[in-house]
Amino acid sequence: MKKIALSTLSLALLGAAGAAHAQTSVTLYGVIDDSLTYVHNAAGNKSQWSLGNNSGGDLAGTRWGIKGQEDLGGGLAAIFQLENGFDPSNGTLQQGGREFGRQAFVGLTSQNYGTLTLGRQYDPVVDLVQPITGDNYFGSSFATPGDVDNYDNSARTNSAVKYLSPNFAGLQVEAMYALGGVAGSTESGQTWSLAAAYNNGPLGLAAGYYHSDNSNTLTLGKRAGWDAAATSGNLFDSNINAGYATAKSIGIARLAGQYTVGPFTMGASYSNAQYKPDAFSTFTSSEKYNSGSGFFNYQASPALLLGLGYTYMKSSGNTAATYHQVSLGADYSLSKRTDVYLVSAYQHASGNTGDGAGGAVAATASIGSYSYNGTNSQELVALGLRHKF
Repeated sequence: MKKIALSTLSLALLGAAGAAHAQTSVTLYGVIDDSLTYVHNAAGNKSQWSLGNNSGGDLAGTRWGIKGQEDLGGGLAAIFQLENGFDPSNGTLQQGGREFGRQAFVGLTSQNYGTLTLGRQYDPVVDLVQPITGDNYFGSSFATPGDVDNYDNSARTNSAVKYLSPNFAGLQVEAMYALGGVAGSTESGQTWSLAAAYNNGPLGLAAGYYHSDNSNTLTLGKRAGWDAAATSGNLFDSNINAGYATAKSIGIARLAGQYTVGPFTMGASYSNAQYKPDAFSTFTSSEKYNSGSGFFNYQASPALLLGLGYTYMKSSGNTAATYHQVSLGADYSLSKRTDVYLVSAYQHASGNTGDGAGGAVAATASIGSYSYNGTNSQELVALGLRHKF
């Protein structure tokens, strides 16, 4: 990261804060992650070679950002962060073309009372649970099929007010509420989330719940999909859950744990995601996704990390399908900022899923949040290069 220290005089000259009197810093940072990707059954039974992939990054989404902090005295500081996501293969914006689609918030932080932020942000489950899962080390190839439980951070939340507690001997809690902003309908489009994590030495434990409500925008008496007016971003990355985009609400419970012994790190996680309909949805019964995953990492050398993961997911309710996924990863650090990696995954699907019109179709495989819709099986291999600045 490149840090730029701004003195009181320079701030005054810039007109940013004429009365500023405390230490202020601004940091420019980023990640560029691109890969040569091969997918067998990328679309139907067709294979595909590409530079980059549909999610804009394998180990980490490509981004650049600016974040800053101003010391206000008494242990209190003002903070902000703006983060842009883009595809390095063609330079286009990610997150629906937003200029700062990854994050955009301002807030206050206190050593004694915690941190309060307002704006477009990650939810508490992403903040506290995701860091102790396989996805944290090897990205989307280790994530839940179709990312139906936001395992791979597909969704951000707009208009969010979020509070993170201080660290109490390894324990932290976080809460968020996002206002839907619809007059006369408080629940329409709202999102809320709670999570807690305990990290002490080799042990990490975390659990949380996320709820997002669709808006009431209708087309011919039905919802056309997950409305852009909702505070939560789109979780519909693939055919796995595309048939439930007209859900009235989504509720996700997640828990995870990991333990490190010498060069070995082992972890497991469980999630329950429920897509609930109402009279304006195109499906009539809730679709439930129960997912369990585990990973095993080996730090073979200071530079080389190896990983193995397995995920089992079962859907039930409106339709029923089963998904098995095996994942492999290797990450080699060339320096503190630059690494090369090789990740791969195989997924098999069976059963049926919703077709978006109240019926059912054969379930298809789709690894993580890559958004490739295959047949009943899919294989992916990516050789990539990542640089942090």
